[in-house]
Amino acid sequence: MLKNKIIACLLALSSFGLAHGQQIEKPGIKSSTTFAIVIDSETYRVAREEVIAYKNTIEQDGLGTYILVDEWKNPEAIRTELLKLHQQKSSPLEGVVLVGAIPIPMIRDAQYLTSAFKMNQKIRWDKSSVPSDRYYDDFDLQFDFLRQDTTKGREHYFYYSLKPASTQFIEMDIYSARIKPPIEAGEDPKPKIKEYLQKVVRLRKEDNRLSDMIVSTGHGYNSNSINAVSGEALALKSQFPDLFKPGNSIKFLNYRNAEFIKFNLLSELKRPGLDFAYMTGHGTATLQLLNGYPEASAPQPSMANVARYLRSKMRNAKEDGRDTAQVKEGFKTSLGVNEKWFTDAFDPSSIAEDSIYNEHMDMQIHDIRDAGVQARLVYLNSCLTGSFHLDNYLAGYYPFSKNENITALANSIGVLQDLWPAELMGTLQHGVRVGHWLKHIAYLETHLLGDPTFSFTASTGNSLNEALVSKTNDKKYWQTLLTKNDADLQALSLVYLSRILPQEDASPLLRKYYFESPFETVRMEAFQLLRNFEDSHYFDVLHAAKTDSYEFIRRRAIYDLADFGGDDFVKDQLEFYASDPHSERIAYRTRWNLQFLNPTLAHRYIDEVIRKNPALVQASTLADKLDKDIAYHAEKLEKSKATLTDTTKADKDRISEMNSLRLYRQHALIPTLISIAQDQEESAELRKTALDVMGWYVISVHRPKIQEACDLILNQEKAPKEVKDEALKTKNRLRAKMHG
Repeated sequence: MLKNKIIACLLALSSFGLAHGQQIEKPGIKSSTTFAIVIDSETYRVAREEVIAYKNTIEQDGLGTYILVDEWKNPEAIRTELLKLHQQKSSPLEGVVLVGAIPIPMIRDAQYLTSAFKMNQKIRWDKSSVPSDRYYDDFDLQFDFLRQDTTKGREHYFYYSLKPASTQFIEMDIYSARIKPPIEAGEDPKPKIKEYLQKVVRLRKEDNRLSDMIVSTGHGYNSNSINAVSGEALALKSQFPDLFKPGNSIKFLNYRNAEFIKFNLLSELKRPGLDFAYMTGHGTATLQLLNGYPEASAPQPSMANVARYLRSKMRNAKEDGRDTAQVKEGFKTSLGVNEKWFTDAFDPSSIAEDSIYNEHMDMQIHDIRDAGVQARLVYLNSCLTGSFHLDNYLAGYYPFSKNENITALANSIGVLQDLWPAELMGTLQHGVRVGHWLKHIAYLETHLLGDPTFSFTASTGNSLNEALVSKTNDKKYWQTLLTKNDADLQALSLVYLSRILPQEDASPLLRKYYFESPFETVRMEAFQLLRNFEDSHYFDVLHAAKTDSYEFIRRRAIYDLADFGGDDFVKDQLEFYASDPHSERIAYRTRWNLQFLNPTLAHRYIDEVIRKNPALVQASTLADKLDKDIAYHAEKLEKSKATLTDTTKADKDRISEMNSLRLYRQHALIPTLISIAQDQEESAELRKTALDVMGWYVISVHRPKIQEACDLILNQEKAPKEVKDEALKTKNRLRAKMHG
């Protein structure tokens, strides 16, 4: 018996490569590509049996798997090993899962690679950096190491700055995921990892096609637009036509359905047979925000809302140490309420009742932890729920507690409401691994929690997974797939053909599919990809997109119209007032864009498109208001220009004004920013900021001028290094391929 144990140990050791304590177990099968499990030594010691079983499960799916074990001291060591495996000519690495205590890269100086994050980096670093595993999965992104956090509890944070000479767009080389259970004080994550891996091995034995899905929408998202919700439902019908057939199921839940939609949603999440839960709404690290106060027109519920609001404000004032009497008088004046509205603000029973009410409005951690959630895949399209860098975060409880969830997709920071969350989602029904899906939709903040090799059962087996690693440059394959009568297979084909074909072939192809496809997501993909070319075909589509039947295309068009800023599109933007005032989110963006229009042209087209439009009710009133708004914005623009050019003002004031232009796309001020950036009499900090701000104008009509300015600065002998570095980064950003 002892002899057999010794032989077994020797055989086990022979499968490991040893280097400075590192252990590498090689794949047990031959496969065209491979996968890696990266795990810390202590977690591996505790969960070795489960890790081996997980490896075997992946290999049963035809994907050879490495196990890399070490006391990982920094992210560089892991990235180095992953790059080596990916660069192998035979069986290159296609993905990785990071298990246990794995260092967390915190990315700085790359906020434009997020969907929405814009924070002053002078704020505490752990708050103003982006926790991102793009460090591990996108090898073209190059970083400078800044420092390791030394604060207790944050020693596993490693801060990096994106190099100016780096690629300035995300195009992941491999996919990645984290197995990092959330923990509360005193909890040990290792038993949770063991339990999770046992669950994955059990559930991966299922023959499980994607036949049952729920879609939920929380309060306050996309301006609570009905057209946004209905448009997405129509697109999902194109993407998942079989779900709408008898025998399959797709359900749509909306915060309007109930005062506390949480209970309906939880019932659906726990329903046997559920495959995929796609949930959109606002969020925090510990909450899925679902309901607001009830939308009411009757007097009683309206009064209840006001009373609840006032009680909460009074309690907040007391907690903050403010003068509650003064706060009360302020509300009496502003809202016209009397003393009786405040009588029970501090009554214990009222406090308890309101506390329960507020808890019912949102999904709490305790609602999800060990809840028996059945969805194998969960997508949390919300801010912060995937804050895996924290000990405790909500999204992690979906896979890493007593639920039947295998993989969750969530975000480590805040995200843009108007991103395209369902992009290529339909490929999941064709057996695409969730990691491959992530590769095509990820921003800096987008992460998978759990097993990235998970896929739903498909009649085509692994053929599409293999194509996504071995046929990325196979023009004939993607041209053939493009002929399939399937929305997201066509969209995926356009993605790869736009990379393979020269612009003179790709651009007209995309234009053709935009104007001819009945599928919402194919048109959206064509529109989005044309953005990379910014040629006449793109402009044709941009003009046409304002009347597309798919609300999201119209919404993205209003974004692009502001981002481009050309005078040729002033009329298009004002036409939204006549054609689409009933789409709340588009109406909001249309009002936002007014401030960026050429005022002379705007006044002309207000008269033509609005005031003289015989079909528009109250046209004169609307036109007068728009004229007034345009005049106000023109005056505000001149004040902004005066601040930027006033050299007697402190740098911090001018820098603050500049930084606002990252969000407020004032193309008219680009010449001013160029002048500041080129002026060698200005401070290096001012010049750097001007260059950084111009880097946000990736499709601006002024982009050629910005690029010329960058080249001039790069050739200035006396320009400080930090200014030249920023000029190089901005130049690379402007010519980069951008997602969305």
